[in-house]
Amino acid sequence: MLTGPLLIVVFLLSVVVLLVTILKFKLNAFVALLLTAIATAVFVRMPVSDIGSTVSAGFGSTLAGIGIVTGLGVMLGSFMFESGGIEVMANTILKKFGEKRTPEAVALSGFITGIPVFGDVVYIMFAPMLRVLSKKTGVSMVAYACSISIATTATYAMVIPTPAPLAVSESLKIDVGVFFIYSLVCAFIATMVAGVWYAKHLDKVDHKNNHTYSFDDLEVEDKKIESDPNKKRPSFIKSLSLLLVPILLILLGSFGTMILGENHPITPFLKFFGDKNVAMLVGVIYAAIVSKPYISRSVSDVMTTAADQVGLILLITGAGGAYGKVLQATGIADYIAKTLSGYSIPVLVLCFMISQIIRCAQGSTTVALITTSSILATTIATSGVSPILCAIAICGGGMGLSLPNDSGFWAISRFFKISVGDTIRAWTIPGFISGITVLIVASILSLFQNILPGLM
Repeated sequence: MLTGPLLIVVFLLSVVVLLVTILKFKLNAFVALLLTAIATAVFVRMPVSDIGSTVSAGFGSTLAGIGIVTGLGVMLGSFMFESGGIEVMANTILKKFGEKRTPEAVALSGFITGIPVFGDVVYIMFAPMLRVLSKKTGVSMVAYACSISIATTATYAMVIPTPAPLAVSESLKIDVGVFFIYSLVCAFIATMVAGVWYAKHLDKVDHKNNHTYSFDDLEVEDKKIESDPNKKRPSFIKSLSLLLVPILLILLGSFGTMILGENHPITPFLKFFGDKNVAMLVGVIYAAIVSKPYISRSVSDVMTTAADQVGLILLITGAGGAYGKVLQATGIADYIAKTLSGYSIPVLVLCFMISQIIRCAQGSTTVALITTSSILATTIATSGVSPILCAIAICGGGMGLSLPNDSGFWAISRFFKISVGDTIRAWTIPGFISGITVLIVASILSLFQNILPGLM
């Protein structure tokens, strides 16, 4: 395979070609991703016999991670929507926060749920409600997508007990409690900057440019509701419980295991019901039972319709994983990381840069964080800079500049029903802003690392 600077050229060209084929030539995203993945493998001179298996492995591993959750999440959303639960929650949020402060409400919801719950699960569960909220308020769909995605990414990438920052703390041998406090503060600041302030900026830009979004599917449902004004709807508590049941199960699985320990007799049950797939299945069953008095169709019909909607989403998301796997197999991330390590770059900036570049090159926040912390562990130990702050900078680097080689990119695009260009505005750019914010905060804290508790 190719090595050195040519790898970087091929990587950049592959991203450009992918975006051009989708944005300019309107090629189906699933086909465009597969073609780009295979073409990239050919240009880096990957053995022909390995190309097919690499693409299949990336596709399969991505669907193994989120395929079940995606299908169940669409079903859960369908029950929430058809029962009127989403409408009830949207109206309640509007009454409590007001139209202008809904981005803050969305970001706060994403920040809290993103700690125990995997990011893709949060997007899938919240997307139907946020589309209804956008239609009601006129707030840009891109603004809401930005708020929820940045908030959940900030907590997923930075706040223990999510696996990525936990792995970083283990690699750098730092105090988990101290790391949790400082990383939580940094994640919250990043959410406020990129998930609230920048989201509101996006909303202003969309209104200025008269950039609108399609809610045709919601219009159909609205007509059904208007034709039956006496339709029963669940209470706010019942509606909210449809979201909370799977979240609470995952929360119990995450924190219960930490509190009770691995050897406690209840731990295996907490792990089982706290698994995202099992928790979502329980959530769907609960939603079906609670929603039944409020829906006009049978439970089976709702599930079947939802399942029919999942196919293309899974194909595109899986193809994004395949493209990311090909880039990962080229070794471009390792090459860039080793090259940068040889330069005299401030250690916090180096931590951020390597993590950020690996994130861009192969699409996974978890891989970026684990790889960077492993590569720089020795450098950090001898740098004189707080390992806690270095860990925070690494986590910040893994947050942003998500490209189409990231399966999460396509999950956001498809579930929020926004274009690739709008996904870049809602996810890629503000993700980078949030990461830079974390780096700036970590750099400021480093000026006081000998004064602030726990940093040295």
